[in-house]
Amino acid sequence: MNNNPFSKLGLNETITKVTEKLYFKEPTAIQKQAIPVILQGKSLVGQSQTGSGKTHAFLLPLLNNLDEDLDRVQIVVTAPTRELAIQLFDEINSIRELANKEDSWHARLIIGGLDRERMMRQLQARTPQIIVGTPGRILDMVDANVLSIYHATSFVIDEADLMLDLKFIEKIDALLVRSQEEVQILVFSATIPKQLSHFINKFLRQPETIRIESGSTPENLEHRLIELKAGMDPEAKLRQVTELIQPYVALVFTNSKDRAEQFGKMLANEGYKVGLLHGDLSSRERMRVVRGINDLQYEYIVATDLASRGIDIKGASHVINVDLPKEGEFYIHRVGRTARAGASGTAISFYTEDDYDLLLEFENQGISFVYSDIKDKAWVGAKHFDRSKVRKKRRSDVDKQAWKMVRKPKKVKPGYKKKMKEEKERIKKQLMKKQGKQSRRGNR
Repeated sequence: MNNNPFSKLGLNETITKVTEKLYFKEPTAIQKQAIPVILQGKSLVGQSQTGSGKTHAFLLPLLNNLDEDLDRVQIVVTAPTRELAIQLFDEINSIRELANKEDSWHARLIIGGLDRERMMRQLQARTPQIIVGTPGRILDMVDANVLSIYHATSFVIDEADLMLDLKFIEKIDALLVRSQEEVQILVFSATIPKQLSHFINKFLRQPETIRIESGSTPENLEHRLIELKAGMDPEAKLRQVTELIQPYVALVFTNSKDRAEQFGKMLANEGYKVGLLHGDLSSRERMRVVRGINDLQYEYIVATDLASRGIDIKGASHVINVDLPKEGEFYIHRVGRTARAGASGTAISFYTEDDYDLLLEFENQGISFVYSDIKDKAWVGAKHFDRSKVRKKRRSDVDKQAWKMVRKPKKVKPGYKKKMKEEKERIKKQLMKKQGKQSRRGNR
């Protein structure tokens, strides 16, 4: 009797043995719900956080259903970035190897940055059963008549919300028009924004919907905050952090390519093995870094949000935000890359007075921060920021916003300044009232 929990989901013996070789003990929540649905050939919308096991939730059942005797494209997997496509392709190759199917399951990576003519020759010479790539380059190969996806039985849209952000949905649309009407469409995403819902309603007929609710961040994750006061050097503070921690792998996040370069260079000069991920890297360099990440070559990986989105970084013990993101959702994505599979993790974030509103939002969501500093290569406690400063800043910001919304008179008449001030105060009250409602909602 097979007691492997993955076999109970309906996976065949070959794929079940793969899960054992991958040391998967229990399927994650998204895997438990998605795998049986996908095995049945149904379309699906799966929403769950970064690090929840979405990739294997679709790869395992799709490869389970692959007909190795059929030499035509059966599975199309699309990703919004080359880095994510490379990682998905490597994951498929890993499963092929573990399943002893390297000669039976044929896969091809189709992304920009690779030799286009060579790619076309390879596709003409042999039709792959599985293609993984970015929407634009796959569409390019289809339009060049060297690839047909019409007979594909399954079409995956991974990191769909990022597809939307990067304006790839039109290319996905064009690919689906070139697929058979009955194709199984699998949409996986951390969030489902309104525009994405429109796309889903257009192409997916009565899909199964799976939404995995979870806490905002892992329970076994420690959140530390370090204040960067006026005139303080963030490089010096990061250097202090690196002298204190001993990471297995640490992810360092910045809000810009220039900042990523800056801190990557600084860490390299300190003698650390550093991987760099941002949008200005050449295709060859990006592929080299992603492969290095998969091979655990780096102690520190310095990245921007878009370049690192969706990439699975195994064994990350620390996340360091030298810049807090502008939106709270990105913080959740970043810190969710550590403290996985029962392991503990630490998120260390530098903050300034411009981040007060964001920190209050996090605390309202139940995230508990340890306010810290570093002295003599040891953690020391620090004070919580002054909440009264937040209220003053908010009033000042609302005051400026209200003035911008005041109608300027076309003709200057006696008393116009007084009327403008009265209108400003009226608008200000409305804005403060609206802000109060939003704040109360966030406290629920």
